[in-house]
Amino acid sequence: MSKQAFQICFFFKRIFKLRVAEPPEEIKQLFDQFSENGTMSVDNLLKFMIDYQKEETAKKEDAQEIFNSLKHLNIFQRKGLHFDAFFRYLYGDHNLPIPNKVHHDMDSPLAHYFLYTGHNSYLTGNQLSSDSSSKPIIKALRRGVRVIELDLWPNSEKNDVEVCHGGTLTAPVDLNKCLHAIRDNAFDASEYPVVITFEDHLPPNLQDKVAKMVTKTFGTMLYRPESENLEEFPSPNSLKRKILISTKPPKEYLQTQDSKGKGNAQMLKTSSKKEVAQTERLYSRTGSDTIDEGQVDEGELIEEEDEENAVPEYRNLIAIHATKLKDGLAKVLGSDQSKAKRLSMSEQQLENAINIHGSEIVRFTQRNLLRIYPKGTRILSTNYDPHVGWGHGAQMVAFNMQGTGKYLWIMQGMFRANGGCGYVKKPEFLLKDGLQSDVFYPNEPSHVQTHLKVKIYQGEGWHLDFGRTAFDQCSPPDFFIKLGIAGVPADAYKREKSRVVVDQWAPVWNEEFTFPLAVPELAVLRIEVFDYDQAKKNDFAGQTCLPVSELKRGIRAVPLHDEKGDQYRHTRLLMRFQFD
Repeated sequence: MSKQAFQICFFFKRIFKLRVAEPPEEIKQLFDQFSENGTMSVDNLLKFMIDYQKEETAKKEDAQEIFNSLKHLNIFQRKGLHFDAFFRYLYGDHNLPIPNKVHHDMDSPLAHYFLYTGHNSYLTGNQLSSDSSSKPIIKALRRGVRVIELDLWPNSEKNDVEVCHGGTLTAPVDLNKCLHAIRDNAFDASEYPVVITFEDHLPPNLQDKVAKMVTKTFGTMLYRPESENLEEFPSPNSLKRKILISTKPPKEYLQTQDSKGKGNAQMLKTSSKKEVAQTERLYSRTGSDTIDEGQVDEGELIEEEDEENAVPEYRNLIAIHATKLKDGLAKVLGSDQSKAKRLSMSEQQLENAINIHGSEIVRFTQRNLLRIYPKGTRILSTNYDPHVGWGHGAQMVAFNMQGTGKYLWIMQGMFRANGGCGYVKKPEFLLKDGLQSDVFYPNEPSHVQTHLKVKIYQGEGWHLDFGRTAFDQCSPPDFFIKLGIAGVPADAYKREKSRVVVDQWAPVWNEEFTFPLAVPELAVLRIEVFDYDQAKKNDFAGQTCLPVSELKRGIRAVPLHDEKGDQYRHTRLLMRFQFD
């Protein structure tokens, strides 16, 4: 047992033993129940997996694989698992809380899935003055993001295309770099299709140039539909390792946007960095939804003849056609449903629309794609509650992936589902096609369907992933845990907090909490660990979010992640999940 010394003033030191947490008595009893004479055979382990962990499909080969993974440990015995080896298995990667393989039906139309979607995917920081780069695109794709957004603008000489956030001080990046980054990394994390949404501000000659660049870069990876009038989108399985382009060429919009963009850019050039940092608060007070209220959002409001006049080669690239809002949302929602399409709305537009058109939006998303993007006041690349969109069937809830915070963690948690492939099948109640009264509406009160029981046994690994004084200069950390549910309003109200475990790198809680759930299919379990500090803000010590519908029953090892969502190497919790 090692020790740690903490300096107190100049002359004194406090010595703490670095203790290893004692396994819970409950787990010792389980081992006794499923072992024979203090040893657990492959058959014993399989019985434990099926009877207690509720892994009904587990086979002897699965138990043998776990045995093989423990052979390198000194505590492994050839005849079987002794308790110490069994306990290491419970903490190990063969005992994670959700499946790590694709297991949803992947043969339904794209509109039947939530897609892991990025917003302004090229930005490295805030929406006004950060750099544009291909690096955030690569990082997003490697996380499993399946929808990448690129804003296309003419360069200063009007003879080439660059990617940037128009009308701001963001530095541009070459379009070719972005396209090559997508080509080279699109299928590292998932073999399912990548959608590129172009926000297009280009004249016809540059649209033609983009068409040639896209065709040359992607080649046979590019999906070209046989017809523009698809009744429904293809399935993820049929589009494996394909790239899809989604846009609508806004030529008339280009001219008005260009003059407004120049005005915004000139205004921002006179602003200091401090003023840029304060801009979000300013726009929040004024209630403005964009940097310029006269600016049209996301290139959607355009005239029909603009698309008709688009360069044919460019037009033929488009696999998912965006539709216009010029005639109002009600007309779009009630328009001809024989042609599958995509519609974009800001988070604020959605919040306003659901009060009047909630059920119509859900019905619209049963065949068509709905993309939600952050409102214009989110200058600092913050995010919003994704469940507002998901609860109304929106497939593409677009997020600023370069940020941090609870909503990004919830987004990451939702897309840990289905093996992290970037596609999550929507619940059947969002696809139910019938009378208006049959359409799911997330804001209506719902009856409790189930109770999720969460027990936190203990945790380990912080002393390996954090420095000795990362939390406290004078002593080991005082850890506690916050738990909650993100989901529909009926489920998202309850929060719980564990007791504080003082001066322990390997804390033991043995506490249980219960969460009643009305819509478990959309619920995400939030877990956050902090070091308690009486004098100042509590220190962050790890987090994770887990899709409730994917949770495995029984005792599970729960890896924690940092504020950006990267998994720690060693830090994890030992927990139990049950449903009643």
